[in-house]
Amino acid sequence: MTREFEGSIVAVTGAAHGIGRAIALGFAAEGAHLAMLDRDGDALAETAEAARAHGGRVLTLEGDLLDTDTVEAHFARIAADFGPVHTLVNNLGQTARENYSEFYLAKAETLDFVIGISLRATLHCSRQVVPGMRERGAGKIVSISSDSAFNGDIGTVDYAAAKSGVLGFTRALARELGPHKVNVNAICPGPTNTRAMQRIPKDAYERARNAIPLGELCEPEDIANAALFLASEKSRFITGQVLMVNGGRVFH
Repeated sequence: MTREFEGSIVAVTGAAHGIGRAIALGFAAEGAHLAMLDRDGDALAETAEAARAHGGRVLTLEGDLLDTDTVEAHFARIAADFGPVHTLVNNLGQTARENYSEFYLAKAETLDFVIGISLRATLHCSRQVVPGMRERGAGKIVSISSDSAFNGDIGTVDYAAAKSGVLGFTRALARELGPHKVNVNAICPGPTNTRAMQRIPKDAYERARNAIPLGELCEPEDIANAALFLASEKSRFITGQVLMVNGGRVFH
């Protein structure tokens, strides 16, 4: 039986852990050849081993995607080893985590880091694949934003700003690439059961869970399912859209 992405070339950023790992493994299970990018080499290798069990080719690319030279080198390697990218999933991003604070206490270097990893990397990685997609008249770009872009959670001003930027980028690029039959969409997860969520204080974890009408946290595989849908032919007439996968925490 033919798998949905048999032979398709898919690049996933931030693929070593959590949502990115689930997305990568979801595509691998459907027959894709994977280019997986992350700075955590050990975890990336472990995820790659799990992906290879599905039979497709897997390329791991370790490095800091805040460095534009690294981004360009990685995508040149993908093109040389695999060929043109059919689907790019911009998953990379994070909050300030241990440097979390209200805005008036935020350090400039923390703001720059969060905006860089949660927005600038998405732009730079997308820039590497857009020319080829335009030329071929086909392609899918799926970017992971956050429902914090709508909810404006306290202590996440930098993250909410960056993820709002991802949405503006998605809409503008979708309009620009529409005539070239390239689909550009975004997914907004809510609180998700990843290692980062598991490390927060128990009371904060309970508050996050209780704010979700469905009564439980999102699982990484829920986001993966949405990404696979937006990369598939089933979504051929969907572009410039935001898909909320948050159990109803925020309606849009």
